[in-house]
Amino acid sequence: MDYKQLAKEIIHAVGGKNNVNEVYHCITRLRFQLKDQSKVDEQKLKSLDKVMGTNIAGNQFQVIIGNDVPKVFDAMAEENPAWKNKQPANKANKTRGIKGFFSNIFDALSGVFAPILPAIAGAGLIKGFLALFVAIGWLAANTETYRILMAIGDGVFYFLPILVAVSAARYFNANIFVALGIGAALLYPDLTALLADGKATHFIGLPVTSVTYAYSVIPILLAIWLMSYIEKWVDKIIPTSLKLLLVPLITMFIVVPLTLIVIGPLGTFVGDGISGGINWLLDNGGVIGGLLIGGVMAIIVMTGMHYAIVPFVISNLAKFGFDKFLPLIYISNMSQAGATFGVFFRAKDKKLKSLAFSTGLTALMGVTEPAMYGINIVYKRPFMASLIGGAAGGGFAMMFGVKAYVLTGNGGIPGLPGLVGGTFVYALIAMGLAFVVSLIFAYLFGIDEQTVASQPVAKIAEKTADTEILYAPVAGDVLEISTVSDPTFADELMGKSIAIEPTEGNLYAPANGRIISLFKTKHALALQTDNGAEILLHVGIDTVKLDGHYFTAHIKNDDVVEQGDLLLSFDIAKIKEKYDTTTIMVVTNTNDYEAIHAETAGKATKADQVMELRSGSNE
Repeated sequence: MDYKQLAKEIIHAVGGKNNVNEVYHCITRLRFQLKDQSKVDEQKLKSLDKVMGTNIAGNQFQVIIGNDVPKVFDAMAEENPAWKNKQPANKANKTRGIKGFFSNIFDALSGVFAPILPAIAGAGLIKGFLALFVAIGWLAANTETYRILMAIGDGVFYFLPILVAVSAARYFNANIFVALGIGAALLYPDLTALLADGKATHFIGLPVTSVTYAYSVIPILLAIWLMSYIEKWVDKIIPTSLKLLLVPLITMFIVVPLTLIVIGPLGTFVGDGISGGINWLLDNGGVIGGLLIGGVMAIIVMTGMHYAIVPFVISNLAKFGFDKFLPLIYISNMSQAGATFGVFFRAKDKKLKSLAFSTGLTALMGVTEPAMYGINIVYKRPFMASLIGGAAGGGFAMMFGVKAYVLTGNGGIPGLPGLVGGTFVYALIAMGLAFVVSLIFAYLFGIDEQTVASQPVAKIAEKTADTEILYAPVAGDVLEISTVSDPTFADELMGKSIAIEPTEGNLYAPANGRIISLFKTKHALALQTDNGAEILLHVGIDTVKLDGHYFTAHIKNDDVVEQGDLLLSFDIAKIKEKYDTTTIMVVTNTNDYEAIHAETAGKATKADQVMELRSGSNE
């Protein structure tokens, strides 16, 4: 594999290196902070070998690679060395409001912890194998070999505040080496002994709470966040000639005592409180808690919210030696694999069977994105089956108190050493249960391989024109598709799409054709144009919940329509009271075309061209 060439093609597809503020990687994904996401060519990205898909999380554009992501990133960094240590532009374009507040927190946690996960995963695997070797009698815990290996495995976790300090400094645009100094001060042996001797400790008369900072994450995270502001404030008031000397001095002199007196105890209190709440639910929720969390775990992972829980997982492992949340991730991954294999056994199309089998195997290895985004979400029913399987496995796991003992960084078969311990057998049963239940339900639910909305590559038309023009289905403002709040549409999982915010409540035919399917709720319909394009028209986001209220259909199934004919009318004012009215037009047989151009901005009426489809005629 030519990773250098792949890296160049990825950079070109995200808008070129000048469009990249920052790029780093986690276990499976390249994570870009881009200046302008509208410059991204997602279709080009998805066509590249090794690229499994794309995703947008907050202000971050993600390219899903899988296990080879470090090699691709290294090839990028070789051509652009500054990216290795480039400071992120995370303060720009922050979302406002309550939704934005939580989105920014998740972005920060993801941005801080994703870069250090490889170190945590590597060290965690060493600890996991050590536990396995001791359990089966291959290695004794009192040997020098064991102690050296434990230093490799546990050292990362003991000095975790220093790793977090470096990553947080990068994220918050603070000086990395000053942040290192703050982390080192908190772990200084004499200070650790002073805070651990049980006696009252004071700094210039102010009480210092006895807190152990080894293995902790929240106190140092808050400290570096505060440091980023103090450092900038000090930098503004210090003369240029004295900045090198005084800015680090004053910053450390302020931040370290504040951390010891205020932030450290507060961070420990907050961390313990949230961690305690999660642990309480897992300890006392029993089967019901397992059913609930296991059932929604895939959704939690999709939204990136699991990064908010990573610090508390690490805290549990450090304090108690185990964690009950991590097994649910293993279980969720097995449910995605099981659902995909259900598609494999049920599907008739050979290409679909091959894709389901390969992505199912990948999911078993702990990389679920190809299965989730390539099969389960696309066909919907398998994803529902995976949630049922996750709930079943989660309920069983919580019934028997299944635990994880190390963070391996892999929630599949390679990460099994992280579950080795007293509940290992129950963990295996829970994972197997999730796999089997998901497979059975995915098989029973089946998939409609002929449904336009379900199968973007389905062949209905007998011909496809070399060039076809689609007109705006509603009058309004054209939006960049990646800004749509529904990730299925935003990621164009069903095909190349265009989004329009309507200014009136009428939906028109974008071309001459025939109505294939009018949804019972009348919020969406599918049509096939005379030239073979298969089009899905969807009015609003989540408007299926209206159950047809405020919608009036002017057509029925199999009706022949001409471009500009009125298809639906809807009460835009009533719908806007509760739902986003953004209207999406999707070319669901995108793969039949060599190129599709879609407008991304401007005003549109039913007389305006908004998409151009180009392809050679099918034989």
